[in-house]
Amino acid sequence: MRTAPLRRDAQVLGQVRIADGPLGRALGLVGRKASTLDQALLLVPCAAIHTFGMRFAIDVVFLDREGVIVAARAHVAPWRWARGKGAYATLEWAAGAIGRYGFEVGQRLQWGGS
Repeated sequence: MRTAPLRRDAQVLGQVRIADGPLGRALGLVGRKASTLDQALLLVPCAAIHTFGMRFAIDVVFLDREGVIVAARAHVAPWRWARGKGAYATLEWAAGAIGRYGFEVGQRLQWGGS
């Protein structure tokens, strides 16, 4: 897994770990301690997630191929699932990230050199 800065416009929101292999996407945040609001996990490609086996709630942001938010789900509890219609990638954050950063459908996020 590699890491990259996550940005909205010129503002750096934090670091994102990119899980673009089958194992990294399958495991996601399962078995990990709660993440912080300045760290996210980007699953590519990914249009649906689950929190089976997790011990904490997460915020989930679904992105299209251009990095535009197509759906956002706040506080997805353990043992649940969520999907984003039209999503190509998914960001998993600590619960509270959507409110803290003001994520809304239609905003564009960028990571790495994109």
